[in-house]
Amino acid sequence: MPSARYEPEALIRVLVEHDVQCVIIGGYAAGLLGSPFPTRDVDVTPETSKANLDRLARALRALDARIRVPDVEDGLAFSCDGESLGAVQGWNLTTRHGDLDIAFVPSGTRGYPDLVADAVQVTVDGVPMSLASLADIVRSKQAANRPKDQRVLPTLRELVARQRHERR
Repeated sequence: MPSARYEPEALIRVLVEHDVQCVIIGGYAAGLLGSPFPTRDVDVTPETSKANLDRLARALRALDARIRVPDVEDGLAFSCDGESLGAVQGWNLTTRHGDLDIAFVPSGTRGYPDLVADAVQVTVDGVPMSLASLADIVRSKQAANRPKDQRVLPTLRELVARQRHERR
């Protein structure tokens, strides 16, 4: 049964256990890369092969994933198979470990192959993760141009500049 809990490492652990190839994007990834802004969901961009979408579907079933809908506490059930997952551009889901958003081609990117090229590998609480680079997160948030992204972009740009300076 989905809940309001936010346990991002537990959620990602299920994806890893099901061998889902994906890059973590958005606020959670930015937070692990130094952003001070809190988030309450995990955003991922999965690799889109049939085999990976089938693994993603199995992981989502293990997470008791449901479509997140305003004013529907537990979300809506849906046909969770690889073919259905790949038929749309993205999913906003609720799971027993918190909210999960899936974006196959985030704004300003060309999807998984683009994001995995500069991804950062980290381990959090024993869970290995592939995070979009901070520069790619900034690129995507700029392209999305949502008010919530515009509020955090100055700080994220400063973090990118600081990282580039430190690498010199």
